[in-house]
Amino acid sequence: MITLKKYPWAKVVAVIGLLLLLLPLSSFAQAAGSTPIDLGMEDGDLSVAVQALILVTILSFGSAFITMMTSFTRIVVVFFFLRMGLGTQQSPPNKVLIGLALFLTIFIMMPTFKAVNEAAVQPYLNDEITQMEALGEASVPIKEFMVKQTREKELLFFMDLVEVETVQNFEDIPFYVVVPSFIMSELRIAFQIGFMIYLPFVVIDLVVASVLLSMGIMFLPPVLVSLPFKILVFVLTDGWYLLVQSLVESFN
Repeated sequence: MITLKKYPWAKVVAVIGLLLLLLPLSSFAQAAGSTPIDLGMEDGDLSVAVQALILVTILSFGSAFITMMTSFTRIVVVFFFLRMGLGTQQSPPNKVLIGLALFLTIFIMMPTFKAVNEAAVQPYLNDEITQMEALGEASVPIKEFMVKQTREKELLFFMDLVEVETVQNFEDIPFYVVVPSFIMSELRIAFQIGFMIYLPFVVIDLVVASVLLSMGIMFLPPVLVSLPFKILVFVLTDGWYLLVQSLVESFN
């Protein structure tokens, strides 16, 4: 039987796909006490049909799942707050901001990716563990990263909604509880950072508007005059370095 084991790149994709797609399903099944879903297991591996379905699903929705489970959300939201505060409309372009956010995400998530590779991907490629065992091993570093960045309030909120009892460690928290809690925490932190970035730009706009009003210049938009001053302040303070440094260090 032809399996994905003949294609090394597909094995890595299959492990990540299993983590993103099957783990929440299994968690829901355990929570509801229902009968486990028949995935066509053959000697610890999924059947060809299930593997093909996973690959197609990853190509369709994999990027959304991955960005929601990494540091990408916080970074890209802060970048867009920065552009709104500067008032530069489409500069830097969306592609530049998203590209920078992706590379920063890779940099921040590299220790987690290495842990997944050592614990799950490489043993699976060497036929030391099955796909389902690799799924379990790969979930631990990713879940650990998300729990570290998640506020306890959000975790307890979703645990109470699904009536999950007190757990001893993060590994016992269901995946479908960790992910929404992590996203809420990331958005909260991103908006806090965005407010701190936006505030000095608002002050510059107010100062420029007050000066123009006192001079009787009513026909000139204050935003047009304040834009070069905001860019100048951002450049003189080495804004990109400080912003990226703060974002990277915010992930403890």
